[in-house]
Amino acid sequence: MSRVKKPAEPVFQFSAQQRGVLGQAIKGLMAERFELDMGGFEAEELLDFFIKECGPLIYNQAVLDVQGVLKERFESIESDLWALEKS
Repeated sequence: MSRVKKPAEPVFQFSAQQRGVLGQAIKGLMAERFELDMGGFEAEELLDFFIKECGPLIYNQAVLDVQGVLKERFESIESDLWALEKS
């Protein structure tokens, strides 16, 4: 029995409409900055590359940022609760 490894699921899942918008943005960027006429297929391939390579880094940084914000909020709530304590 052979075991075929499934490709890892991408960190970000975009709808077809979102992929279309992002693909157009990539095509526009390449045309404007690099004078490169890119087709839709190439733009989506580039999008997939960035999602695969950069997605986990961006996701992990976002998680760290949220953890920091939540930590500050919980510390503030804890401080407020201590202030309510009666002696």
